[in-house]
Amino acid sequence: MRDWVRERLAGMADRGSDARSWPATGELSPVGEVLRSAAVLVPLVDRHDGMTVLLTQRTATLPKHAGQISFPGGQVAPGEITPETTALRETHEEIGVPASAVDLVGRLGVRDTNTGFRVAPVVGFLTPPFDIVEQASEVDSVFEVPLDFVCDPANHRIDRLRVRGEDRDFRAMPYGDYYIWGLTARILHELSEILGQE
Repeated sequence: MRDWVRERLAGMADRGSDARSWPATGELSPVGEVLRSAAVLVPLVDRHDGMTVLLTQRTATLPKHAGQISFPGGQVAPGEITPETTALRETHEEIGVPASAVDLVGRLGVRDTNTGFRVAPVVGFLTPPFDIVEQASEVDSVFEVPLDFVCDPANHRIDRLRVRGEDRDFRAMPYGDYYIWGLTARILHELSEILGQE
């Protein structure tokens, strides 16, 4: 399974990113703010009964994105010149998984967010056993979604929300009690498209 996923992801760096580059040096978002560069790790857990995708639920007390489902990741730090470096550092800080435990595979398409970030998703394998140590100030819980569930088109949908008097469509992928939406759902949808290609 691991070799098959690696083959599918080979050569997919910046897929669907148009002319967007990472880092987003001085570029502006659609609402005119300077974009900040960020990266996330898309952790594929290689379990004996099937591969899963590891996700986190953010704490309810954060000033932004409180309670949302996300990948481990965050804003680039000074001196970091690749999204892999940022994603691995943030993963270690947020859930305690060291860089040495991650087998990097590749990248998905760079994504801009409505909150002023340009995010590079980095895909990597995690092989159990590994310890999770949640950073309590950022992460409320960690859970896994079967990759088969992620790759089933029936589990992806478009929802609509009224924000400041305007209807906005966004991608969603509910899973059990978890409502996965926004950037995380967009990244999972791209992953499902790549792995579902014939």
